[in-house]
Amino acid sequence: MFVRVLFLLLLALNIGAACWLVFAPSVREAPFAATDPGVEALELLSERERGAAGAELATAPESVADLANDDCRSIGPFPSQADVRAAMNVLTPLTKRTHTRVQQVTQSRGDWVYLPAFATREEALDAARALAAKGVRDYYVVTAGDQQNTVSLGLFRDPGNAERRRAQIAALGFEPRLVARTEDLPEYWLDFAVEGGDVLDWRSVVANPSDLREQAIACF
Repeated sequence: MFVRVLFLLLLALNIGAACWLVFAPSVREAPFAATDPGVEALELLSERERGAAGAELATAPESVADLANDDCRSIGPFPSQADVRAAMNVLTPLTKRTHTRVQQVTQSRGDWVYLPAFATREEALDAARALAAKGVRDYYVVTAGDQQNTVSLGLFRDPGNAERRRAQIAALGFEPRLVARTEDLPEYWLDFAVEGGDVLDWRSVVANPSDLREQAIACF
């Protein structure tokens, strides 16, 4: 008897709880405030830039005919990326558009005189000792890298000096070689566009203008 009464009581409680969940009035929670009263909301930099981009697009773009009338020039080479950026900062307000570019150029590092690589380090050292025995003091045995076990006899800016050095070592009974050494270096250029017929006096605002040259380029 007690078990039956307990079962009916639990059943009634479950039915009552279900009715409350279904028919109880919903309570609306107040919206959460992102900031305290009187404090301005934060704005992400990306959101600000997106808004600025939208403002730029609100203006009508230039027509193809307008772009065809532009005069485009390039100045350089600048010694470093920082120098070309500094020039871009001062010229951007004075031009219709600018951009920087980097091009690789091959520059001479002089002529290298050397004895070709020997099979072993001991053979290279023997050749160095033979050079020393004949009065040659300026040499260096390369111990690592692509030129390992070669005997360097000097790097010369003047081709004539390099040839004289080669002839001097050859006269002592050795077989030296002479090759031109080069390296690829970056050159930094600044391109800009102005209205056709306008002349931009960039030399008055860019640092070290005497080290730079100007050339006409196709418009971009």
